[in-house]
Amino acid sequence: MRNRSGKRSGVKIVVGLLLLALLAGAGYVYTAPEFEREVPTVHSEENLFWNRTDPLKVQLADNEGLKSFELILSDGTNSIIVGQGTFKEKTREQTLLVKYPKSKILDPKASKLKLKVLVNDSSMWNFSQGNKSEKVIDINVDFKRPNVNILANSYSITQGGSALVVFQAEDENLDTLYIEAGEEKFKAQPYKKEGYYAALIAWPFTNKDFQAKVVAIDAAKNKRVADIPFYIKNHDYKVSWIQAKDHFIDGKITDLASSSLEYANIDDRIERLKAINETMRLKNEDMIHALTQEVSSEVLESWKIQKFYPLKNGQRVASYGDERHYYYESKDNEISHSYHVGYDLASTKMATITTSNTGKVVYANDNGIYGNMPIIDHGLGLYSLYGHCSQLLVNEGDEVNAGDPIAKTGVTGLALGDHLHFGLLVQGIEVRPVEWFDKEWIRKNIDDVFNAADNIIKGK
Repeated sequence: MRNRSGKRSGVKIVVGLLLLALLAGAGYVYTAPEFEREVPTVHSEENLFWNRTDPLKVQLADNEGLKSFELILSDGTNSIIVGQGTFKEKTREQTLLVKYPKSKILDPKASKLKLKVLVNDSSMWNFSQGNKSEKVIDINVDFKRPNVNILANSYSITQGGSALVVFQAEDENLDTLYIEAGEEKFKAQPYKKEGYYAALIAWPFTNKDFQAKVVAIDAAKNKRVADIPFYIKNHDYKVSWIQAKDHFIDGKITDLASSSLEYANIDDRIERLKAINETMRLKNEDMIHALTQEVSSEVLESWKIQKFYPLKNGQRVASYGDERHYYYESKDNEISHSYHVGYDLASTKMATITTSNTGKVVYANDNGIYGNMPIIDHGLGLYSLYGHCSQLLVNEGDEVNAGDPIAKTGVTGLALGDHLHFGLLVQGIEVRPVEWFDKEWIRKNIDDVFNAADNIIKGK
């Protein structure tokens, strides 16, 4: 009886050990990375546009590793495999490029396609079959390029200056629209009715070359480019050599440096001048550029602008576009370099500055070397700027009308005498104020262009 009982106990122990082993094995299978149960993912929109020329991109990902994939393209009647294969071990992410098949199995006139994406990961789960994902992507076939027509534009553009273009851009799936001019991209505002646009553009004065074109891209990446036929005028801007004297550095430069912790502890005179005239200046101008880039997306019915005359009886004391080289003691010791991007006017001390056109104040505060400075948005990407003011008479958010007083001239910022630094910007780029001082230039380059475009739009 004892032997029989001992055998039973032994069997129980063996069974128990087997159960423990099975449980341990099951626990390992349940938690081990090799047996993970997370399905791979297919990153793609549910609905895509395709021009059939550029390959479609499908992104696959898995937390442990992708194993294989298959891509099946269908026109609703016929199907064809357009891709299949395996991945290297431990590949967690992969972008697949889907090309339209050369085979004639699919209907070439089909405007709707479906792409089925099948993907397996390398997990040993599911009896080593791994985890599977399937996604069906609806595709709209579109290989027609947008329609672009230039209706009217300024006849010419001068280096550092501005110009206007009005054009038509049509596509039922239009996605991206801009004017490209060198390295710059300009936004266009909807004009009059659907499919028509207007844009002010600028030629940075530091660039010698200029060419402008309208670029329209639809959702399927079909692209149309239309050149804008400007007559190009180069312009030579003044180059000045200025001696930086100690009283200037110890005065205005030091005063500005002491206003900021970033520059207050610079002991070396030369480094202090360079920090204010270059580092601070560029930061101040970066802020100005950011504030003056906005263009409304609302439909523009009309846009009228009067010549700018911000300071009564104002006399020019410095021009736009001057290239300034600062030297210490002798010209062969250049210590700083900068550009003057506005037009300086002076009359009497603390003279009243008025705005010549309606607009909205987008900034009214101190801005480093520019001192107290209001900026006004006049629409269509045109902004006016008033620097070195002793007093501001407007606040951010104010709406102003032509003739309203907005500030008084002064010596705030990097100004040695009481004057107004007047600047004009088109979509964040400084432009020649003298053009906008000229009533005849505005008539030829703005008013006449709108009138010519209006005649075409009304005739359709």
